[in-house]
Amino acid sequence: MLDQLPPVIRDQLDVLLPQIVEGGVNLVIAISILILGFWFAGRCRTWMIQALDRVPAFDDMLKNFFGTLVRYLILIFTILAVLAKFGVQTASLIAVLGAAGLAVGLAIQGTLSNVAAGVMLLIFRPFRTGHYVEAGGIAGTVKALTLFTTELATPDNTQIIVPNSDVWGKPITNFSFHPIRRIEIIIGISYGDDIGKAMQIIRGVLEADERCLADPEPFIGVASLGDSSVNITTRVWTQTANFWPLRFDMTRRIKEAFDQGGITIPFPVRTIYTAKAE
Repeated sequence: MLDQLPPVIRDQLDVLLPQIVEGGVNLVIAISILILGFWFAGRCRTWMIQALDRVPAFDDMLKNFFGTLVRYLILIFTILAVLAKFGVQTASLIAVLGAAGLAVGLAIQGTLSNVAAGVMLLIFRPFRTGHYVEAGGIAGTVKALTLFTTELATPDNTQIIVPNSDVWGKPITNFSFHPIRRIEIIIGISYGDDIGKAMQIIRGVLEADERCLADPEPFIGVASLGDSSVNITTRVWTQTANFWPLRFDMTRRIKEAFDQGGITIPFPVRTIYTAKAE
């Protein structure tokens, strides 16, 4: 059938067909490299995390970071390999990318600041996965740290993604950093009640709960004289994990112990005087 074509067309086909076949083969190989590269990058991330899981006391936050870093590096090499398959000179491409890096960096300086902040967070480690922190004006439990963002979960299990630059650029409050924390409760009693008896009742409540630490020693003292109550401050140390459960239980038990001991907690009373009509 090709013999029936004009000689000029046959000559052009003789030149183009090998190029088309070669281009088609290169396209299939490039797509295969791309698919295998993405698959291999994901597998390497999983393998890296699994390998780091075998290292004792290795932080989960670092595991995810290094796993993600390996994935991105493999993806970069995959893209370069695909471009090389189409005849693109990767060396010159890298040089061009390097020359354009400054302009691109200025254009995406916000994104780069998130990467830089993520690296600083990994170096100085102000928090770890599982810590309850307030960062970037948002409080929550740290779930993950990536190159660009920090993932937090609020107490009601709502996911919040915070840019790393906001986390690093603002004060970070880590409520889980120290093994013990101090609970402070202020309770007012009536002026007519026995202050010493009230303080003894509070001390009995503290001593009855093993979650209250004896060292540092608890503190119970009169904080102030209010408009309608004598305000007693109670300070007790406990394990960080017990902070909120003990605070809730202690508030309830002190109130119940006051009721049994005849100690009253005053509440605002308003007296209204009405004038008699003449």
